Amino acid sequence: MQTVAILSLKGGVGKTTVTLGLASAALKRGLRTLVVDLDPQCNATAALDPAATRTTVADVLADPRRSVVAGAITASAWGAGVDVLTGSEATEAFNDPDPGSRRLNRLAGALAELGKLVDHGETPYRLVLLDCPPSLGRLTRSALVAADGALLVTEPSLFAVSGVQRAAEAVEAERAEHNPKLKALGVVVNRVKPRLTEHEFRVAELRETFGGLVLDPVLPERVAVQQAQGACAPLHQVRTAGGRELGAAFDTLLGHVLPVSP
Repeated sequence: MQTVAILSLKGGVGKTTVTLGLASAALKRGLRTLVVDLDPQCNATAALDPAATRTTVADVLADPRRSVVAGAITASAWGAGVDVLTGSEATEAFNDPDPGSRRLNRLAGALAELGKLVDHGETPYRLVLLDCPPSLGRLTRSALVAADGALLVTEPSLFAVSGVQRAAEAVEAERAEHNPKLKALGVVVNRVKPRLTEHEFRVAELRETFGGLVLDPVLPERVAVQQAQGACAPLHQVRTAGGRELGAAFDTLLGHVLPVSP
């Protein structure tokens, strides 16, 4: 099981779009995936349109027992292969800035229960995607403590470099203090407008600063994202030119997150 935290310390850059795009690519590859919605805005939960659950991620953070975790997970509307650990606005109460090590480890403890929840003959999760809020409180830090790797999401804006730098420093801090297996998997540049000079300049600036950490391809701004999310459907089901372009881009990015086994 590969667990990936998807984060940005700046709102509005399309962090949840990247989470959902990777889940769609994983579904296409036949990889059983769990999306954990840690953002109190619950956008990932809304786009995946799961059935109501007995508990939510807020309950899991309060009490990570196996029964509580099981009650918070359900199938998404995308069909078999993508499940959701459902979000809740109540999660905001768990976003304190200085939670202490014991509380930071609750999410990791909850995810450790996943293997014990698999029924006989059922395929275990191959990929767990942690959709973080755009802040560095307990929720994002808990995700970094629980994750094997982190994807940093940005857009080609004036403040992109400083935002990525702060996120990279947060990853390194949690790796050093709580999670030595954690590594930065790369920087995803989202909402790029091709042939826009300002965007080309900002992408080049990111590459100059972070080198190979900036992943290819960058993600172009396409209306297919809104079409997929509005229909509560995987991006790969949008059959427009933009949908195919983004679908191929996420297939490639998934290879960075979860390489195909030889």
